[in-house]
Amino acid sequence: MKIISILLRYISLKIYETCFCTLIRFLACMPRNILIFFKIKKKMYINQINLKNFRNYEEQEITLNPHINIFYGDNAQGKTNILEAVFLGGFGKSFRTSKEKEMIELQKDFLEVGIWYQKSDRDGKIKIQIASKKQIEVNGVKIKKLSELMGNLNLVIFTPDDIQILKNGPAERRRFLDMMIGQLRPNYVHNLNNYLKTLEQRNQYLRQIQEEHKSEEMLEIWDEKLAEYAEIICSYRKEFIEKIKEKVAKIHPKITENNEILTLNYVTECDQKEKYIELLKQRRKLDIIKGFTTKGIHRDDFQVFINDKEIGIYGSQGQNRTAILTLKIAELYVIEQEVGEFPILLLDDFMSELDEKRRKSFLQYIQETQVIITCTDKMELEKLELGKDYEIFQVKKGEISK
Repeated sequence: MKIISILLRYISLKIYETCFCTLIRFLACMPRNILIFFKIKKKMYINQINLKNFRNYEEQEITLNPHINIFYGDNAQGKTNILEAVFLGGFGKSFRTSKEKEMIELQKDFLEVGIWYQKSDRDGKIKIQIASKKQIEVNGVKIKKLSELMGNLNLVIFTPDDIQILKNGPAERRRFLDMMIGQLRPNYVHNLNNYLKTLEQRNQYLRQIQEEHKSEEMLEIWDEKLAEYAEIICSYRKEFIEKIKEKVAKIHPKITENNEILTLNYVTECDQKEKYIELLKQRRKLDIIKGFTTKGIHRDDFQVFINDKEIGIYGSQGQNRTAILTLKIAELYVIEQEVGEFPILLLDDFMSELDEKRRKSFLQYIQETQVIITCTDKMELEKLELGKDYEIFQVKKGEISK
């Protein structure tokens, strides 16, 4: 009996050990499944930012709070530069300029940005150096393509200029989609880059037909490749428009106290390969005359309606601000749904663009995310009811103090 008792205990221990190891492997390999199953909200956050020769920061180390971080100070002191550095770490480029050397401090020949971050399943470090060329490292490994960087640090940015997403032309709205999808689907960036390269080659050949009388038949090569990439890109965009629509349908009525319904409609003629090839053939003569490709996903758009009226035409300034607020919150929650943790939220000049009511509505939706806010008026912060878990930094002439 003693032997049987020992044997049973041994078997029980083995069963518990097996179950425990299985659970650990499941937690390690499938973090998103666990988060969804237990309905646990997780967020990624930045621990530390190091800047060297970046804009007006000669050398600066910033340790962040995992929840709310507020950088305040007068204009032109360097507040937005901090957000730009974080954005550079996430996307490998600036949201303010296409000329990378503008980010290098005056009279210096290089810049360096280091970002240490924590995710639910791992920690990481991104290091970017810009001198005569740009060099990016993720966890000490050099990368060759920006698509390898995107997605390591998920970000949502909200700036005063974002209202132009609704007011300006389709390019702003495509950029909004491209930034969000690119973080979540590396293959999207790959196909979009290939499409844009092929588009440029086709445009060059259109000009050669016009100027050098080259054969039109060669266009079929580029038409085929353009249509192939366009179909893939369209499928991604339509997928994410549907995800945004799902979130918007829940968020906007709450923000507007059920007075408004916000809807989106993606507009394209390129979602089917054969259909787009035929469209390119139909417009070939016009494309040759103009010297560029007049139809394609580079001209797609999505329309935004409030109560069935197009907001860009009929919406008031307040409605436009509320709508872009809804879109940004929707972006935040789509990313969380996809990766299983909330992205980092960057809010530039937050106080100036939203009235007190909209600010409070916005803050209700961002309780689970790390936020980095810039503003000019410290007194305004008291109205936001931030709780206790936040850090305030003063920015003055490229120096940061608590």
